[in-house]
Amino acid sequence: MSAVFAIITGLLAGTLSGIFGIGGATIIIPALIFFMGLNQHQAQGTALAALLPPVGILAVMRYYYSGNVVIDVALYAAAGFLIGGLIGSMIAMPIPEQLLRKLFAVYLLIIAIRMFF
Repeated sequence: MSAVFAIITGLLAGTLSGIFGIGGATIIIPALIFFMGLNQHQAQGTALAALLPPVGILAVMRYYYSGNVVIDVALYAAAGFLIGGLIGSMIAMPIPEQLLRKLFAVYLLIIAIRMFF
């Protein structure tokens, strides 16, 4: 796998996360599948690993210093995300790769349609 491509993908995901507040996985997962040849499970696990250390710390700092972070809500959401991530990974692992990819695509499509209208 190309380190340069992985860095560019991370840069794009981080930039879009900072602009739109999106999860970087919506960029990283499709890029890992289509351009780096990972399967859906590998792409999801790799995206989680990539997002774990930086998860937007610099973007959060900018929003925080601008008065746009509600700390207590963020901490509660983080606690829920911690437990939800564990539950979600336990659900995802036994799902066949092709079905998981289709479910991910439907998720992205629903969000896109909802946001558009």
